[in-house]
Amino acid sequence: MELLTLDQINAAAELLKPVVRPTPVVASRILSDCMSRQVWLKCENLQRTGSFKARGAYNRIANLNVEDRARGVVAASAGNHAQGVAWAATELGIASTVFMPVTVALPKLAATKAYGAHVHLIGDTIDDALVAAREYAEQHDAVLIHPFDHPDVIAGQATVGLEILQQIPDVATIVVPTGGGGLVAGIATAAHFLAPHVRVIGVQAANAAAWPASLAAKHPVRLESMSTMADGIAVAAPGAIPFAHVRAFVNSIQTVSEEALSRALLLCIERVKLIVEPAGAAAVAAVMTSAPEPDATGPVCAVLSGGNIDPLVLTHVVTHGLRAAGRYLAIKVTIPDRPGGLSRLLAVVSATGASVLDVVHVRTARKLALDEVEVRLTLETRGAAHREEVLEALIGAGFVVCVEDA
Repeated sequence: MELLTLDQINAAAELLKPVVRPTPVVASRILSDCMSRQVWLKCENLQRTGSFKARGAYNRIANLNVEDRARGVVAASAGNHAQGVAWAATELGIASTVFMPVTVALPKLAATKAYGAHVHLIGDTIDDALVAAREYAEQHDAVLIHPFDHPDVIAGQATVGLEILQQIPDVATIVVPTGGGGLVAGIATAAHFLAPHVRVIGVQAANAAAWPASLAAKHPVRLESMSTMADGIAVAAPGAIPFAHVRAFVNSIQTVSEEALSRALLLCIERVKLIVEPAGAAAVAAVMTSAPEPDATGPVCAVLSGGNIDPLVLTHVVTHGLRAAGRYLAIKVTIPDRPGGLSRLLAVVSATGASVLDVVHVRTARKLALDEVEVRLTLETRGAAHREEVLEALIGAGFVVCVEDA
């Protein structure tokens, strides 16, 4: 399989220059402290349509010939690729049709329609939508725009790498959220030609990590199941074309937990003041755990690949992140069912400085004596250390405490 050339990447950059924003890089002191290295964030969440996908979609569609443009384009996506294709097609005056799962988040559905696509909702998964998109392409002679498995798409995503190398000339490591592989393949290929000393690391959600097994097998291997909040990088199998580039140019693929993803998203909101989606925070999650090259030196760039998140999902993920960071504490405590029992418990909590978010009395729990009641408390703490202080104070006061969250 032929790999991309630097000429193809430069051609994509020229094509995208009038329509795609050069996204900023911002320094992060807290992440720099985590790694003892300067850490920069490449803010593709501020790109048009809210993710890097606009680059590859536009480059792919703009390179269609006149006959193919007249046929229209079709895509399948649950979010970012859908918006990128819809926007790019409208910019170029081409009709677009997008198939999305019926479970798609309403903000993503509304955005895709607003960018000009004709949207069909079908099936429960992106695989169902992709089957429908392929059938539509055959029946209507439309051009299927794959989200990552095409050279023009990878060349478009490679322009992220060009910008990073221009903005951070001394960058040593680039950490990239990785699903099907188009973005990490593009960035790594650009680095190969222009700065071969730069290491490129892909990051996957541990619960949706197709790349490690695929690289071990030396060919794409499909996952049987996936379960992650990072739906933007939940891809069952790498694309064949990205796979060839990743094998050639990417240094390693690492994985991060759901807890790490939620904590990374929370950090981006609280400390960097940027909204990102869970997939977009994957590189930050890796940096927070000091996973990329713990003994290496030189500046690190973590790519924030997208910021399209449903507000309802954001609320859930932030809560998950607070728990993972030790700032929520859910406990069960058995106390005497008589006046003053609850007051004494809450007095101990108050003395620690924790904030009570919720109190529930339960008299029907198993193993309770007739004169006992179980109290379930949800507390807000100031972090892991404070959380332990609260638990020690309660135990020191004679309460038997059962912690409900990890």
